[in-house]
Amino acid sequence: MIRFNRPPYTGNEDQYVLESMRSSKMSGDADFGRRCQEWFESHFLCKKTLLTPSCTAALEMAAILLDISEGDEVIMPSYTFVSTANAFALRGAKIVFVDIRPDTMNLDETKIEQAITNKTKVIVPVHYAGVACEMDVIMSLAEKYELFVVEDAAQGMMSSYKGKALGTIGHFGTFSFHETKNYTSGGEGGLLLINDDHYVERAEVIREKGTNRSQFFRGMVDKYSWVDIGSSYLLNDISAAYLWGNLERADEINRDRLESWQEYFTALKPLAESGMLELPSVPQSCVHNGHMFYLKVRDLEQRTALLDFLKAQDVNAVFHYVPLHSAVAGIKLGRFDGDDTYTTFESERLLRLPMYYGLTKLERNKVIQTVFDFFV
Repeated sequence: MIRFNRPPYTGNEDQYVLESMRSSKMSGDADFGRRCQEWFESHFLCKKTLLTPSCTAALEMAAILLDISEGDEVIMPSYTFVSTANAFALRGAKIVFVDIRPDTMNLDETKIEQAITNKTKVIVPVHYAGVACEMDVIMSLAEKYELFVVEDAAQGMMSSYKGKALGTIGHFGTFSFHETKNYTSGGEGGLLLINDDHYVERAEVIREKGTNRSQFFRGMVDKYSWVDIGSSYLLNDISAAYLWGNLERADEINRDRLESWQEYFTALKPLAESGMLELPSVPQSCVHNGHMFYLKVRDLEQRTALLDFLKAQDVNAVFHYVPLHSAVAGIKLGRFDGDDTYTTFESERLLRLPMYYGLTKLERNKVIQTVFDFFV
């Protein structure tokens, strides 16, 4: 069986995890956690990064930092993971879904302005498959209407837009280190990227359960106490140790995934040219990270048939999100602005092929041949 995913493992993770286990501190912001945060800040040139237990937690922190409350509206695509919406709905916001672009499956930047009301507070672009949204347009709208931008770059580490790393363009960015992502902290993990100095101090407080504990350990206060709302948003150091093993070879992991992505694209291009399927689209302004390789087929019926065919040949492929606006909670907590021209239709015909660090040429060839066997 060719798995859909294998968590990235480079060979040093065991050593680092054991080192953390034997240290005097395994909780958050210990040695490996600091190393990882310094790595992100130096590589992506953002003001501050904070490791979190998940991308979900990072999004929740962003919602708290922006004082999201009852009556606020937050604009995002419906084609995204539930955490994107949950983080803001938990604070009482109304989620306003807008349609996606069929070429990139990203938020349609031309549909945002009509969805803005006097209650709108945040725009949340989701960089699907590690391919950037049109951030120049989104940031211009944010400036025009005095809105905040939180980039959901869960899939976007090592991707960029016009030379800028995803997650560093909006006011905040978030990464995921879930085991299905390009880089992992051993199963679950995330990162909050803070691109405005104004929010750094409060972010540390919120992350430390609402206390000024970080300032205490830096010698800035003589004792720490409860000063704000917050929660337990620190990533433990054992998880950070695993992540450090990935970060040391981040470029190698990136090259490997891009090689697999390109081989899929080149081999399957004849099927796309003959109109049997559609392949991913990457705008010239974007550099992607090979996070996923997807196909789009005729409709839901054909996708189901292809998934079954692949499974019968021991190839584990999957589909992706059911649009949030059609879910029970989405109907209750949000609304769709404008027409659902592409979100539902495109989501029903998208299928993801196996993609992970270390996917062998033999495995890629089998996947490609099986897709050909279905169509030809």
